[in-house]
Amino acid sequence: MSENNDVLIQLEELGKVFYADEVETHALAGVHLQIRRGEFLSIEGPSGCGKSTLLSIIGFLDTPTAGRYLFKGEPAENLNFADRARIRNREIGFIFQAFNLIGDLTVFENVELPLTYRSMGRTERRRRAEEALERVGMSHRLKHYPSQLSGGQQQRVAVARALAGNPSVLLADEPTGNLDSKTSVEVMGVFQKLNEQGITIVMVTHELDIARYCKRNLILRDGRLVRDELVPDRLNADVEMKKLKDAEAAAKLTSG
Repeated sequence: MSENNDVLIQLEELGKVFYADEVETHALAGVHLQIRRGEFLSIEGPSGCGKSTLLSIIGFLDTPTAGRYLFKGEPAENLNFADRARIRNREIGFIFQAFNLIGDLTVFENVELPLTYRSMGRTERRRRAEEALERVGMSHRLKHYPSQLSGGQQQRVAVARALAGNPSVLLADEPTGNLDSKTSVEVMGVFQKLNEQGITIVMVTHELDIARYCKRNLILRDGRLVRDELVPDRLNADVEMKKLKDAEAAAKLTSG
């Protein structure tokens, strides 16, 4: 077991090789990393550098071909298929670029759905879903369908769905990739508030300005971790949103 209970995720010389038509592709090589509870970090780098592969391994959606992965001090190689499925369901919340909401389910039903795979009563499922939607500012849209929501609202619902299971960590893969600049800031504001409440967040992004809302930045190049640093000039989403609104107001006055 890990000696430090604050270490949630630990990677030791992690590597991943893909094989296709006898060709080896080294997606990750020698990645050493610790992520502590309550961190908010980004994984950055060009396309093909291994960002999504790393996130998939952390989320137990893929397995490394070299090195070790420890989650809460438990080596991943000790876990069977059922153990991995349990961790994905109970410990990890996933947020994707495409939202992945089910169109013929309401907002509430989308958030509640993952909880139905647990041994949990209907009353408890409802309480958790409503609480999660309240945390992301979407409790007033319970009965709406995804098609009735903006992109930013759909992503908030996706975040609520991930939160409802009370996970140890949120994994977000390009969560602002389908959003405009203003909506992206709104979503980062949601993440910052959740992180202030103690939620651990690991986010993949290729947008340098989005990464500045995090506390810690990791840079990958050709599957290797080449930089790991705290963000020196971290952006505050509330402040940036006020700047955008002030600029919009000024533009309206000028045009009027």
